[in-house]
Amino acid sequence: MISNQEIVLALGSNQAVDNAGSAEVLSMALAELEARGIAVVRRSQMYATPCFPAGAGPDYVNAAAVVRTDLAPADLLAVLHEVEAGLGRQRIARWAARTVDLDLIAYGQQVLPDRAGYLAWHELPPERQAQEAPAQLILPHPRMHERAFVLVPMRDVAPDWHHPVLGHSVRQMCEALPEAAVKEVRAL
Repeated sequence: MISNQEIVLALGSNQAVDNAGSAEVLSMALAELEARGIAVVRRSQMYATPCFPAGAGPDYVNAAAVVRTDLAPADLLAVLHEVEAGLGRQRIARWAARTVDLDLIAYGQQVLPDRAGYLAWHELPPERQAQEAPAQLILPHPRMHERAFVLVPMRDVAPDWHHPVLGHSVRQMCEALPEAAVKEVRAL
């Protein structure tokens, strides 16, 4: 049975695969998810966004999608990683350029591993964020509220989703971002 929970993915690409540009790579990733039985319910438009962090590679194409599946969050994450690998993603360095990035942003209102674990990663200082990656799945994504390249596309597909820890909707989190950051996310 397919879950009724709103599961949100963020997608990004800043490297071509064969002759496919970044926007096409994201479409290929969504098609591969559907081929694996993950229903794509809604997808955002594609956006051109500055590379994050600055200087880490070419600029990105980003999007968001709401999906439905009966897979548990960790199992869904494993499928996302398989699809990334199939499209040439190599995990060489944190925040490096990539053919495709499929991030599990939210799985309904689940907080993983628990509220304390979420808060530990949410409150991690920026200098440690660049050095450390969690060994387990953290949900919702602990940095989503800071990233226009996640929130602007997510606003297309789940504007009223409420963060289970912060208590704000996607629309509210997007409005709280600096205006300059939001303007950098440009519809293709």
